[in-house]
Amino acid sequence: MDNFVVSARKYRPQNFNTVVGQSHITTTLKNAILNNHLAHAFLFCGPRGVGKTTCARILAKTINCTNITKEGEACNTCDSCTSFEKGASLNIHELDAASNNSVDDIRTLVDQVRFAPQAGKYKVYIVDEVHMLSASAFNAFLKTLEEPPAHAIFILATTEKHKILPTILSRCQIFDFKRITSNDTVEHLEEIIGKEHIKAERNALQLIAQKSEGCMRDALSILDKIVSFSNGELTYANTLEHLNILDEAYFFKLINFLTKQDLTGAMLLFDEINQKGFEGDMVLEGLASFIRNILVCKDPASAGLLESIEGWKDQYVNTAKEISTPYLVSALNILNEAEIQFKMARNKRLHVEMALIKLNFLAQAIELSLDDNQIVKKKLVDAQYPIRLKKIVPLSNSFVNAEAKLVIETKDTNSPAIAANTNKSTSNIASTNTSTSANISASAANVKANPIPVIPPAASSGDTGPKKNLLAVLQQKYGKEYDIEEVKESQPLEMQLLKTCWDEYAIYLEANAKHASSGTFKVAVLNIIDDIHFTVTVGALTAQKFVEQERMSFLEKIWEAFNNRAIQFDILVEAGEKEDVPLHMRLNSKQKYERIAEQFPLVSALKQRCNLEIYF
Repeated sequence: MDNFVVSARKYRPQNFNTVVGQSHITTTLKNAILNNHLAHAFLFCGPRGVGKTTCARILAKTINCTNITKEGEACNTCDSCTSFEKGASLNIHELDAASNNSVDDIRTLVDQVRFAPQAGKYKVYIVDEVHMLSASAFNAFLKTLEEPPAHAIFILATTEKHKILPTILSRCQIFDFKRITSNDTVEHLEEIIGKEHIKAERNALQLIAQKSEGCMRDALSILDKIVSFSNGELTYANTLEHLNILDEAYFFKLINFLTKQDLTGAMLLFDEINQKGFEGDMVLEGLASFIRNILVCKDPASAGLLESIEGWKDQYVNTAKEISTPYLVSALNILNEAEIQFKMARNKRLHVEMALIKLNFLAQAIELSLDDNQIVKKKLVDAQYPIRLKKIVPLSNSFVNAEAKLVIETKDTNSPAIAANTNKSTSNIASTNTSTSANISASAANVKANPIPVIPPAASSGDTGPKKNLLAVLQQKYGKEYDIEEVKESQPLEMQLLKTCWDEYAIYLEANAKHASSGTFKVAVLNIIDDIHFTVTVGALTAQKFVEQERMSFLEKIWEAFNNRAIQFDILVEAGEKEDVPLHMRLNSKQKYERIAEQFPLVSALKQRCNLEIYF
């Protein structure tokens, strides 16, 4: 029985032309070899499994090859190439920085660099996962990396470029590897299954490429597992089952239920998905990716961003035509919030169901409209209404002149012609403007003592009769049914009334057992600054706090007394006599010790005998 070799090792590229998806790097390296423009230090950085270490080994083999081809590739037949293939080359050294990251490991490497190669041109040192080196190891490596011997070349590889010291980066020629595209991954997998004589559906390979997320090593590992699982025959169904991927057919059914507001169908479908073992976060993440794919298919120019297998492309395009862009944008927002809050939710299933309920009623709840070239959210209601105003029955004999001033004119109601004219004028005014009725109502509620000047309308300029102000008319018509009160004018501050309010509030505090505050109010000095400002002068900061605690309660009393809510006051602290501070509170630690030693000489003698040190 032959030993099994995983595909990632068995089909590892042996020359630059077989490296997948990194042509921008392989072309540069081949040209540098042909033109003899090799740097002394390289840094290969990028995601995992994209060919960094592979390219480093190919570069190391090629620069020591004695029969380099015209394309800049190694011949694979010379002694140097064959010894490299067997792992017996003395000119190529690999160091795993993850397990050899100390200063001693780097010093050992630096000591080896001094010796020239026994055969070949260069001694190549490949340091993998170089970001794992400690700061001391990096510093020990700096000088050698900057000025190595002519026969030494360093190739550093890392997945986390940001962790490498800037002093290291400045000494290297940096190559950034990119993720391998799905198409390149599928083509490489098809080449491998052709060599292994494996039957596979292209949709299944596309699923593997999508799951690997641009990592060729992961794609090859997944391929090996599914080949073993399916006994050498890859189908779309068994690939879905093995990778535990939620089929997009479920999402097409789910979006159909949601757009038709079939909540029952959506909930039953989610229950079916949950019964198959898919967690709620997988449903939210998959649905968000699915809606994102629909959104990019709205425009043919962005359809190339679709992240799915080819078999679903037509259905994505057809679905994108049926669903509006505002719905898709709002749905993505809801799903994004649901994913963020999923970890904190205690009832995970209910959390996902709430998100589905929101999506189900999203079409009638939110509308996205374009306003000044900006997307604006607007909530919908059953119908559109103007500002709703309460209908007010106009008072009889009410008129509005050309300046929109309210006037009340009382006429002889016994005359049929006058009464008819009055009713006609009243109805015309009431139907002219709704806001006028509102003003009439407001005026009726806030009646002032001063009479309103009477201005007769033009239509009845010839009429004569007694004229009354609004207050008189309201008292005549509604006086028995309602209490009509006059609106009081605000009063400016006046010392006598202010002092009365202050003393009454002090008595109130005394009655409520606030003796300290009551005492403060009794001794405080009031001083009026202007019509709405006065000051309260107290003797200490403590008294100031007592007054501050009662500020709002006292202001309510003042506002009611003066009918003026603009009144405010400031609290001042009177500068009194300087307090007599005790001596021990005025001295610092050193002065206290000196005073004690002066009064008690034995303390000083004890300090000298015991050789004590005092820290002040």
